[in-house]
Amino acid sequence: MQAHEIDYHIYGEEMQYVEIELDPQEVVIAEVGSFMMMDNGIQMQTIFGDGTGQESGIFGKILSAGKRVLTGESLFMTAYSNQNAGKSKVCFASPYPGKILPIDLTQFGGKFICQKDAFLCAAKGVSVGIEFSRKLGRGLFGGEGFIMQKVEGDGMAFVHSGGTLAKKELAASEILKVDTGCIVGFTQNVDYDIEFIGGIRNSIFGGEGLFFATLRGPGTVYVQSLPFSRLADRIIASAPKSGGSSREEGSLLGGLGNLLDGDNRF
Repeated sequence: MQAHEIDYHIYGEEMQYVEIELDPQEVVIAEVGSFMMMDNGIQMQTIFGDGTGQESGIFGKILSAGKRVLTGESLFMTAYSNQNAGKSKVCFASPYPGKILPIDLTQFGGKFICQKDAFLCAAKGVSVGIEFSRKLGRGLFGGEGFIMQKVEGDGMAFVHSGGTLAKKELAASEILKVDTGCIVGFTQNVDYDIEFIGGIRNSIFGGEGLFFATLRGPGTVYVQSLPFSRLADRIIASAPKSGGSSREEGSLLGGLGNLLDGDNRF
């Protein structure tokens, strides 16, 4: 199915949103909860799966939607169709600070692989599914799990990242080593694997985890500076504990840290 040809504009710097311009009867699909605002005359409809119509029968539809559950997404998506006689606009926002990345699938061979929660919205006709890893190590230690997300088709798709976005063009056999949580996505030709950091000192005291991802070219890789999991960990670590405990509680130094900081509240 040929995807709808949509126009777009991305606004903002740190908290971005994408404005999609729809011609009459054009449709854009989006993750539940990403909607920001829209013009009058755009109709919203909750759909099962991504609405591409590629599944045959009720079993195929259930299987397709079930795959989305494996990636941590909802069974349902929302379709926004323009019922007006002229152009209308609908906007979708990033769920946390970062950048929105537009993906023209025609420039990436019709397929783009991304982390499981990166997808934001896409033109109707773009298929949103899962990408199984064939190597067990990726699933056990990959950080993003055994399953990654994929978008396929010939239209526009939009994914979001945390913090600053870096684009790396890898030559044939060129290797890039990345923290597993910092991967936003990559083209289908990139070979992706997990590598053990090695060394007892690195493993125990390094604080960067035991594994990192190795991505081998040729292909394009997008990397984010602030994965949501890292942001959430920092927020949780800084939050006051029950009973009015200070932020240092639970750290390696504990009360000694308070004393060294001149904080004498016990």
